[in-house]
Amino acid sequence: MELIVSSAIGLMTAAAVYLILQQRTFPIVVGLTLLSYAINIFLFSSGRLVIDKPPIIAGADSYTDPLPQALVLTAIVISFGMTALIVVLALRGFLETATDTADLPEDDFPDETETGK
Repeated sequence: MELIVSSAIGLMTAAAVYLILQQRTFPIVVGLTLLSYAINIFLFSSGRLVIDKPPIIAGADSYTDPLPQALVLTAIVISFGMTALIVVLALRGFLETATDTADLPEDDFPDETETGK
């Protein structure tokens, strides 16, 4: 089970890094979202993967650590807000520049004659 989860985390992280390094803004947004999913699964799996164990019940011999579950719930809310902010910034950049690329347009770079070199 740990091998499958760790492989999934690695594949999701690799795909997220690939998407973040793209030039267009939509793959960057999807890559950041995928990276937050990979981090959430990593946090959840850090609390030991056990099946059919309650998070907290009085009188139980063994239980699952509830801290990673609380961290993942908090991370889901934060990543949703972060994704909404990034989508709004990407949309504003698209509406102002009429292009979907994440780099600066060529006319925004100073020429050598303007800088005095």
